Formats: sequence, C-alpha cells, structure tokens
Amino acid sequence: MKPDLFEAPDYYNLDDLLSEEHKLVRDAARQWVKRDISPIIEEYAQKAEFPEQIIEGLAEIGAFGPYIPEEYGGAGLDQISYGLIMQEIERGDSGVRSTASVQSSLVMYPIFAYGNEEQRKKYLPKLATGEWMGCFGLTEPNHGSNPGGMETKFKDAGDHYLLNGAKLWISNSPFADIAVVWAKNEEGRIHGLIVERGMEGFSTPETHNKWSLRASATGELIFDNVKVPKENLLPGKSGLGAPLGCLDSARYGIAWGAIGAAMDCYDTALRYAKEREQFGKPIAAYQLQQKKLAEMITEITKAQLLAFRLGQLKNEGKATTAQISMAKRNNVEMAIKIAREARQVLGGMGITGEYSIMRHMMNLESVITYEGTHDIHLLITGADITGIQAFK
Repeated sequence: MKPDLFEAPDYYNLDDLLSEEHKLVRDAARQWVKRDISPIIEEYAQKAEFPEQIIEGLAEIGAFGPYIPEEYGGAGLDQISYGLIMQEIERGDSGVRSTASVQSSLVMYPIFAYGNEEQRKKYLPKLATGEWMGCFGLTEPNHGSNPGGMETKFKDAGDHYLLNGAKLWISNSPFADIAVVWAKNEEGRIHGLIVERGMEGFSTPETHNKWSLRASATGELIFDNVKVPKENLLPGKSGLGAPLGCLDSARYGIAWGAIGAAMDCYDTALRYAKEREQFGKPIAAYQLQQKKLAEMITEITKAQLLAFRLGQLKNEGKATTAQISMAKRNNVEMAIKIAREARQVLGGMGITGEYSIMRHMMNLESVITYEGTHDIHLLITGADITGIQAFK
C-alpha cells in the first residue's frame, strides 16, 4: 500500500483568503481522506463496492449538511467550508464525494428548505450523523436533461398518496433509508415526497457493470402503488424550480469537488515527473512535460479562484443558477483534461491502480454528465447571456 503523499497546490496563495475556521475544516477533511480513504479506495473501486464503513467518518468531518443549522444536527458552516470539504473528499474519490453531495444538497437541503418543522426535526439530525442515508429521485429512464417531462406520478387516495413510476442513475439508492422523490400530482404539478425504505411497493435495485464511480453505489427507484403518508409531502415549494434549487447546491459542491480530483492528478504527475528518469535525467527536465505541468497548475488556479468567488456569492445569497452552472461546467472540464494529461506523464503506469489518475479519469466521465451535462451547462450560460433559450 502506497503512502498518501499528497500536497495541495496553492499557486496564488489562496489560503490567505480563507478564515481560520475554513482551514481547520479543510485540514480535518484532508487528514481523514489520507487516513481513511486513500488506503482502501483502489481496492473498493477495483471490486466495484461502496465502502459503507466510511459513512461514520463522513459524518464526523461534517460532510453531511455542513451548512445546515446546528439545531437540526448540521455544523452551521458557511458555503466556502462546504466547498472545501467537497474538494478534499473528491481528492480522495468522486464517488465518495457523490455520496456526501447527495446526502447534503439533494436530501438534507430540500428537507431543510422546503420541509416543515416536523419534517426537519424528524429527518435532519439522523441524516447529519449518517444514521439514516438518503437519495434523490429526479432522473428517469426517459427523462434526463429534461426532468420536467417526468412520468412518475402520485394521486390522492384519501389518507395517503399513491406513488407510481421509476427513477434511474440514483446515487446511494441501494442502501438509502429515505428517498426525496419528485413526482407530478394529478394536475401535473411537480412536488417532493419523502419515501421511506420498507414502504410496500418501493424497491431499489442496484446498477452494475459501471466503468465509472465504481466505489459509489448507484441504482434505481421503483414505485409500484407505494402508499406515501400525506405528512411526507414537502410543503414549502413545488414546481420544477424546487428540484432545480437542490441541483444548484449540488452543482456548487461539484465545482469545488472537481478541483480536488484535478489537484490529486497534478500532484501525482508532478511527483512522478521529478522521480522518473529517461535518457539520463528526470522527465520533469523536458520541455513537453513542463508544458503539461505548467498548464495543469494554471487551470487549477483559475478554477480555485472561480470557486472561491462563487462561494462568496453563495454566502451573500447572490449566486445565480447560471453562475453556478458555469463553475460546474468549467471546473469539471478542467479536471478531466488534467486527468488525461497527467495519465500521459505517467506513461503506462498511469493506467494501473497503483496510481489514482485512471480512477479519477473514469469517475470524471460521470461527473461531467450528471447534475447537468457539459452541453446543457453551456446552453444555460448561452441562455443567460443572450436571453434566448436554445434547449426548448
């Protein structure tokens, strides 16, 4: 087992912009990843299994609902702290970060923002500790980039709702205790419902044979006449804007997380280039390798500045959906390009599980697609700057 020698690049001294609390939160997450993720992640990715024993550690570092107020079990941190935690976790693995992102932004956030006080007190404390894990049901077999076309429906059946339909590509679904599910009522209006494991007709088959996010559990949500208590409807917001508001929070976390994956690939490539000798000198001495490394650190630095400024805007309540979309698209594209370049620096060794790069590269192929595809995010920016929507 190779030691985790990761050193985070900070070419523009961004640490100077962080508060002491930010650095404490970040460093705690970084040390946890070094101790509890790096030694096991290659094995779990190779066998395509989620390491469920890490859930307690994720909760301890505040990865579940870090910005949820303390009265509901959260850490009461700001949005930059949330971003830094996601950065450090994804430095370890995108799949592990997905687990935390879903729990925080797609399960705890809608219950906090759209739920009532009874729902907040019932679910949030147990979600914050990882005693309960959640998932988010929006994407369907026939509706990905167009979630408004969803076919999952529920109808009033007197003292409960009757839910029917299916969701696909759902992180955490195989082991989730609850699912925040988006479905249309009889009038075609989208609402959020909290569906609990054990409800008759609710099943969560696992998705196998993935080449990406192999250390993350992915599955489906199947609803066959599921009786959902009326008190499980999220009353605070309805319409497509409700789930999209959750995606804003998740995409923000991804914008930070992708930086972590890129930093790990860069750090690995830099260390390897200084140690690997060819033609009598380290390959870091050759111009083409220096070009690769110089471009990597430049792009990482730009992404760090983009995420930090977005975090400030989020803290001020000023970040727009389009701004978040830009950061998600840019930073994930940056990370996947760096993963590919870093793999070349390592030559043949870059494809082995002895190094993290190929795993990051495969993971990022999912990250560039989920929570809005690369192309959809380009069109969100295009619509924002022209005032014309090109995807409807």
